[in-house]
Amino acid sequence: MEKLTEQERVRRDKLTYLKDKGINPFGQKFDRTSNAKDIQEKFASFSGEELEASKNEVIVAGRIKAKRRQGKIGFIDLQDKYGITQVYISKEIIGEENYDTFIKSDIGDIVGIAGYVFRTKTEALTVKCEKFTHLVKALRPLPEKFHGLQDVEEARRRRYLDLIMNDDARKVAFMRPQIIRAIQKYFDEDGFVEVETPVLTPILGGAAARPFVTHYNALDMPYYLRIATELNLKRLLVGGMEGVYEIGRIFRNEGIDSTHNPEFTTIEAYKAYSDYEGMMDLVENLFQKVAMEVCGTLEIPKGDKIINLGNFRRLNMVDAIKEACGVDFWQQISFEDACKLAQEHGIKVEPHFTGVGHIINEFFEKYCEELLVQPTIVYGHPIEISPLAKKNDNDPRFTDRFELFIDGKEYANAFSELNDPIDQLERFEEQLKERNLGNDEANDIDMDFVEALQYGMPPAGGIGIGIDRLVMLLTNSDSIRDVLLFPQMKSR
Repeated sequence: MEKLTEQERVRRDKLTYLKDKGINPFGQKFDRTSNAKDIQEKFASFSGEELEASKNEVIVAGRIKAKRRQGKIGFIDLQDKYGITQVYISKEIIGEENYDTFIKSDIGDIVGIAGYVFRTKTEALTVKCEKFTHLVKALRPLPEKFHGLQDVEEARRRRYLDLIMNDDARKVAFMRPQIIRAIQKYFDEDGFVEVETPVLTPILGGAAARPFVTHYNALDMPYYLRIATELNLKRLLVGGMEGVYEIGRIFRNEGIDSTHNPEFTTIEAYKAYSDYEGMMDLVENLFQKVAMEVCGTLEIPKGDKIINLGNFRRLNMVDAIKEACGVDFWQQISFEDACKLAQEHGIKVEPHFTGVGHIINEFFEKYCEELLVQPTIVYGHPIEISPLAKKNDNDPRFTDRFELFIDGKEYANAFSELNDPIDQLERFEEQLKERNLGNDEANDIDMDFVEALQYGMPPAGGIGIGIDRLVMLLTNSDSIRDVLLFPQMKSR
């Protein structure tokens, strides 16, 4: 049997009271004509005299967030999607029976109010209640505003309470879809077509990541939740769609921290007849247009820093390493010498490292990433860590690939897409060797994709952008768990 607190028992008694009065404690349809935003926008310029003369009737509904009563009058703060509306309630106006229902209401209850907008003596826009309608009884009390739900982890587990109590959480929840709509608008206006590709896949590809594995009963074979959308989108370039993008969920069976959730959202986009430099222009324009549309500025606060999205730097990875720690990887060196350099600089050489490029990447991650605070496009990644990118024409040790870094974190990854089926098969085979040496993030060989390339894929640029991290940036959020309505959480 459920064990109730004293407050919960009192609320159950009030539930019985409502039933005895013939009032449904859990509501019915209620037609609203207005909300907190409407009232502020429509009546902010009206004086008290003008409001009294015009008798502007409104019908609002929402949750009681605060309640004050003295004798035969009372006030409530009514919370809806857009904010708070103050409501004045008088026994003389609504009658004894309705006023008694108001007296029995609790903070957290959902009610409907019909009345007129006026200004109080303190000039606050307020609804003078003509009719009070009980809609839903809250059987549990809300946390106290200043003492309850202080545990951030608990707030993330019970997001519904976080949204009721925390204005910042509500702001982020409503900004996220605005950001996504702005991204879609940008790509749609640039001639891309939005598509959907399968979440379940029999082959791992498109990224280096550990998968979630499931079993497809009808086929009696293992399947994976996708770790990327890349290979299917490039198949569509082969088919002639030319410019495609997908905003979708990606699943990687990896750790949880402030910037990683095993289930997250990306946008991947591919444009025929472009290249990685075209993607550089695209990502700069995209971030700037989305920031202006959603935030109204290119100077974005991030903790105690200001990120200037109006100024992107472009920096070669090898130059970044040389700049940060003095090691020059432009010089041709053997894998053995690169391993010695790594050991001298406290970098672990993993068993699956097969070339100098792996060492270059480790140097970059150790010495450079955290220094890249302002938007920096880092290009020229080694071929060993870029199995889907074209080789650089001038130096085949490197690829035409870039990553965008802001405040030490990666926000985007882009290539001049590899469309040579012979080279692609060789890269897949190298990935298979790495897997056999212990790299459980290496790709499978996708022979159907190789076959698709044999029919001819146009030269193309492609990019993947982490939606969650972009939302974190534009909402000044410290953790990915604050921009996901229902993040994955470690057990209590």
